[in-house]
Amino acid sequence: MIKFENVTKMYGSNIGIEDVTVSIDKGDFVFLVGPSGAGKSTFIKLILKEVCEDKGRIQVNGMDVTRLSNRQIPKLRRSIGIVFQDFRLLPNKTVEENVAFAMEILHISSRTIRRNVPQVLNLMGISSKAKKYPHELSAGEQQRVAIARAVINNPTVLIADEPTGNLDPDTAWEIMQLLDQINRRGTTILMVTHAKDIVDRMGKRVIAIDKGKIVRDDRGGAYGYYEDEEAHSFRCKPGGVFDSNVY
Repeated sequence: MIKFENVTKMYGSNIGIEDVTVSIDKGDFVFLVGPSGAGKSTFIKLILKEVCEDKGRIQVNGMDVTRLSNRQIPKLRRSIGIVFQDFRLLPNKTVEENVAFAMEILHISSRTIRRNVPQVLNLMGISSKAKKYPHELSAGEQQRVAIARAVINNPTVLIADEPTGNLDPDTAWEIMQLLDQINRRGTTILMVTHAKDIVDRMGKRVIAIDKGKIVRDDRGGAYGYYEDEEAHSFRCKPGGVFDSNVY
């Protein structure tokens, strides 16, 4: 589904990611964790081909991303849904119009849009909000709309970039249950987060990245680290999987 083989991306003399090799299988739910500047954003941008690798090979949904032409990039991105921390809804469109817009830009028929939008709003538990505008919704409701928009075209991969960062704990957990439900329907999910409590509670696969390198890939599902801001690196929590060595 997603495969990095010895991938390096530099920004001048600064490391984005360095010699990264990792595979994410179809149907996986993966948390990508690490301190600020560790390489998480670069990892996502490489998947979407927003930036190009300097070395290595990347495959997504059977496509060799490293060889894609500019004309082929839209096809890659149509297979990937994206959810952001700040929702990024269109303020002048209603809930149903925001979700429908994701289908309209792909020139999907009006008949299909009228059929599919109510179905996905019902799945997200926001059918009653269809005629509301974003400013009339709570943060949790806005995130549900954003997720609905991301999955309306049945992407094989959903990238969630800090989707609970602006939410209170109870609402954040509701969003995580929703993402889990989407994953159980077959969508591969890659979620970037600093929310240790959510990672530990979900018990999914955890990939930790620091200074551009994969330092842990744990299918046992625990955050396992705290951020040492002074050293700008991760150390294991007492009682964690590893000892106190810096990774």
